[in-house]
Amino acid sequence: MSPAGRPGSTGLPAGLDPPVRVALARSVGSLPRGAGLAYEPKFDGHRMVVLRYPGDKVLLQARSGRIVTAAFPDLAEAARELPAGTVLDGEVVVWREGRTDFAAVQARAAATPARAPALARRLPASYAAFDVLAEGGTDLRAKRYEVRRERLVALLGPLGPPLQPVPMTTDPELAVTWYETLPEAGVEGLVVKRLDSTYRGGARLWEKLRHTDTRDAVVVGYTGPAQRPSALVLVVPDDDTPALSSPLAPALRIQAGRALGVPAAGAEDLADDDSTVTAVGVGEVPYRRVPPELTAEVARGTTRQHNLITVLRLRTTE
Repeated sequence: MSPAGRPGSTGLPAGLDPPVRVALARSVGSLPRGAGLAYEPKFDGHRMVVLRYPGDKVLLQARSGRIVTAAFPDLAEAARELPAGTVLDGEVVVWREGRTDFAAVQARAAATPARAPALARRLPASYAAFDVLAEGGTDLRAKRYEVRRERLVALLGPLGPPLQPVPMTTDPELAVTWYETLPEAGVEGLVVKRLDSTYRGGARLWEKLRHTDTRDAVVVGYTGPAQRPSALVLVVPDDDTPALSSPLAPALRIQAGRALGVPAAGAEDLADDDSTVTAVGVGEVPYRRVPPELTAEVARGTTRQHNLITVLRLRTTE
């Protein structure tokens, strides 16, 4: 292993080869205030780490550790303009009609290599970077956030879209304005960071303030009969790992059966389905995949043992 802060044999600092553990945030109920705080808008997208190796090599990693480079050829091509030895942390989003569209992001993430280029042309992705972990092979994780932020802006400023830094302010009143006005653009809240904080993968040192306790999730599958699914398999923003909902209420089972009853475009990619999802207390449960076109409003709660996802309603045209 190479000494901290120096590139290893891959051209990246030690500890920054996939799977890279990302920094996390804990939820708060009110806006933190005080000296030394920075505020960023929280976009509704997929968490992604961009790794730029020497030569032409680029890897794009989801929060789960899954490599998704083939699904985002547009972002991979843009990332080749970064200096070798650079690692970014951020959110991939798709803008449609002036707001972020999480279902479109999930469609991009789920695309097969054969369909990905066409989807990239139809639904181009943007990368909202909020941290730089390494630049030119130098490890920046031990630097203060304000230093990393300066390096991030200097790095991406000359490149422009689709790679760009998220907005940031140290003014809590401007942060309140963002919080109140940006939901129309698909911004779900704010992330708050200390200016003097280091980057620690896996640690919940950041804070996030959301507008509600509910979120929109994309339906990627179901368990039970197609006409009356017993539960839905969902992907929530910022986490690409499918999760099983709690059992659906009877009315929702009927509505889900109607909404999922007609094969949708892209269903050919789901042939020979042998997908499974982890159910607490049960283990791996098989489910049928569906194209990521239906969204649901969900509440995500926590018990002492596990997370619970409850489907509140389906966003259909019924």
